[in-house]
Amino acid sequence: MNKNLAAIYQSVVEGESSQTAKKVQEALDEGINAEVILNEGMVSAMSEVGRLFEQGEYFVPEMLISARAMQEGLSVLKPALAKAEVRSTGKVVIGTVNGDLHDIGKNLVGMMLEGAAFEVIDLGTDVPPERFVEAIKTNGAQIVAISALLTTTMNNMKGVIQAICAAGLRKNVKIIVGGAPLSADFAQSIGADGYSADASKAVALAKSLIA
Repeated sequence: MNKNLAAIYQSVVEGESSQTAKKVQEALDEGINAEVILNEGMVSAMSEVGRLFEQGEYFVPEMLISARAMQEGLSVLKPALAKAEVRSTGKVVIGTVNGDLHDIGKNLVGMMLEGAAFEVIDLGTDVPPERFVEAIKTNGAQIVAISALLTTTMNNMKGVIQAICAAGLRKNVKIIVGGAPLSADFAQSIGADGYSADASKAVALAKSLIA
């Protein structure tokens, strides 16, 4: 691997934000293709971060630090990606359901998805069903990711799915859900396409649903 690509990979895995941005710029200055920088330097690094998390060597704080480093590099890389017309893996609308203000898990999933080259439209927290519907229409998203952390708000996810169905958009999107009180059985009961227990698995799930 090219030394700059190797340095980008390592800096993302180790969560070194400033180093990641610096090495991305150096790789661009060297003339390395933006898509190569994205895939070999950053996407592969976030895959390794996900592996480390699943093996119990990394925890949520380490994942967040690596994801932020990736975002710093991505902010440098995005103009070159746009100029090269590099296609994203897919578009994801993500938000925490109405009545719920928790966002750490949602933010981590969003960053991990960006690290896998998805275009992420983050609606924030306390998002009513109609905003999810509007975001799908506006952005042409293929995936909707809904988060909840409370047992008192998790049932509001069903309202989001019902609104998407009522708008005639259900056949256009895959819906994934996540959050501490959820389960695969709950996801199935409300009509979601999938459930993920953590951010790393959410990326794999999203990829499988649009493959």
